[in-house]
Amino acid sequence: MEKLFGSDDEFLIQLLRSELEEAGIPYLMKNEYIGGALGELPWQDIQQEVWLVDESWFHQATKVVENLNNNGQCCCENSDWQCERCLEVNEGAFAICWQCQTPKPEPCGHYRAAKAAGEQG
Repeated sequence: MEKLFGSDDEFLIQLLRSELEEAGIPYLMKNEYIGGALGELPWQDIQQEVWLVDESWFHQATKVVENLNNNGQCCCENSDWQCERCLEVNEGAFAICWQCQTPKPEPCGHYRAAKAAGEQG
């Protein structure tokens, strides 16, 4: 087994899981339910981690992660975003571009699906 990715961003983890499942890449989740231990354990030890069950998938899985971090970047609720009009990069907390006042794009389908799954569970 090999660690592929770790984050405390539940929506990013869920997005990655969805993409891996769609690609048919087998993975294992670690620290999925340990969030309640925050304060008792260091935050580094409770981050959710995605591990590859079979290391032969590493190259393909790495491409999935790179696509999430680059051009395939998700416009989730708290992610930094680039204005489509003036190309200014804005912090995720801002609903409008500070430079040209263009509204932030709607969150992507992955965000809505992950949020709905979290509300149901």
